[in-house]
Amino acid sequence: MFVSWIASFGQTFTDSDLPIIVITTENGVPIEDDPRVVAHMGIIDNGAGNRNYLSDPYNNYDGRIEIEIRGSTSQQYPKKGYGFETQDAAGFNAQVSLLGMPVENDWILYGPYPDKTMIRNTLTFDLAKKMGHYASNTRYCELLINGDYRGLYVAMERIKRDNDRVDIEDVHVANQWNDSLTGGYVIKVDKLTGEVGYTWESNYDNEVLFQFHDPEYSELSLAQSSYMEDFIGEFEDVIWGNSFNDPINGWPKYINVESFFDFFILQELGRTVDGYRSSSFMYKDKNTLSWNARLNAGPMWDFNLSFGNADYCDADLTTGWQYEFDDVCNFSTAIPFWWERLLDDPGYRNGLRCRWDELRQGPLHTDSILNFIDAQANYIEEARLRNFTRWPIIGTYVNWNGFVGQTYQQDLDYLKTYITDRAAWMDSNIPGNCNLATSLPEFEAEYHRAWPTPFENELHLGFSIFKAGEISIELIDLSGRVLINKSLGKLNEGAHISNFSGLELQSGQYIYRIFQDNHVLYTGKTIKK
Repeated sequence: MFVSWIASFGQTFTDSDLPIIVITTENGVPIEDDPRVVAHMGIIDNGAGNRNYLSDPYNNYDGRIEIEIRGSTSQQYPKKGYGFETQDAAGFNAQVSLLGMPVENDWILYGPYPDKTMIRNTLTFDLAKKMGHYASNTRYCELLINGDYRGLYVAMERIKRDNDRVDIEDVHVANQWNDSLTGGYVIKVDKLTGEVGYTWESNYDNEVLFQFHDPEYSELSLAQSSYMEDFIGEFEDVIWGNSFNDPINGWPKYINVESFFDFFILQELGRTVDGYRSSSFMYKDKNTLSWNARLNAGPMWDFNLSFGNADYCDADLTTGWQYEFDDVCNFSTAIPFWWERLLDDPGYRNGLRCRWDELRQGPLHTDSILNFIDAQANYIEEARLRNFTRWPIIGTYVNWNGFVGQTYQQDLDYLKTYITDRAAWMDSNIPGNCNLATSLPEFEAEYHRAWPTPFENELHLGFSIFKAGEISIELIDLSGRVLINKSLGKLNEGAHISNFSGLELQSGQYIYRIFQDNHVLYTGKTIKK
């Protein structure tokens, strides 16, 4: 029987209720930060409810990889994180599904260390998905490298342009409109540590640094990289300018507003100490694909020092705004000015408030979050006991813990209390006023209807009136901005249909209001595909 020795405590590792990943490097060479080394990886996963034994055959993956240590400041910890590519026997990328995740070749093994709950990243990614966005798929597992038990890990997807990851077009492939320059790009605001390639500075703050993530700068032509740099520069110029909230040429032209709302909300809920200024991703698709052609904020990433798990720059406080971080601390990287500037627009603030209120009734409801945390803690209980035998840090300060519990349960309770208190503070302090509820009841729904839902470029509104009157229809976004105001003139009693075609709107939720004689008759909600 294969066993792994947990040397410090004289225990052996033979089996687990989680998948087991076994990595053996060629000739036992150590894994370094750079370059990657060749190794064999085997995964044992007998399925939910079945036990996994080291003596079992590799049944999920059994082949070659190239692997390296990954991360930036996390490399200081003795428990390392790893990035690897799955490869065929000849060393070419092998597109495979690992642990039920969609097919790809680029993967990460994240080893939670300062986050002793081992839940903060998986929680954040789960919330982002429930809010309607892509976030890395994750699978808990236990890891052995060259016979050494390394503890509880999270196998996860690296952020990448792919149909099953950041679903935007390949910038190198022209689509049917031959729009090969304007997308798709994944970029990030980040610090100059870790994997750093070409960077460029914000025109308004040399401490805000942009990087190409996928494709990397070396994979782009000068025309492509220049296009994206110019697009970011134009976006910043508009947000800086006096007409930044112009409904045609202001911020609505440049950003997918719901993605910005949700990015802000998750960064602030976690009060992420590195939030906005590092590991902050954005992406843009081709202009001809209008639903993603604007700048999208996300995917979410790197939340191990969030939710009170940092003891500097007020990050452990449940009060105050993280977007105002630069007023509290002076670091070598700064928060882009647009996060604060956008809040100067009452329409943007109101939309943010509406989105927060909507999410608090769903995925961000306190009970929902706490239930997820408890479920995750129960799921990893067996493996985390072994992990903290291998890494005995419970009750010990690890850079940069905002709280040090004497038991795992105390660390878990701290996380839950922090989120409860932080969300309550945000309930009282999120700016804006939501006069248009996003969970509108369908008043007299049998008398009005919008179809199809979701719609693309054509929308139909049917409604009945019970006396003659002047009828008009408004279509409104979630910030309260009126996008269409259509007068139908005087209509007689009975059923009517109004058609809207050629609608060039970004994807998301919209509210319609039907007026009779200047009074709201019906209100409803529809969705743009």
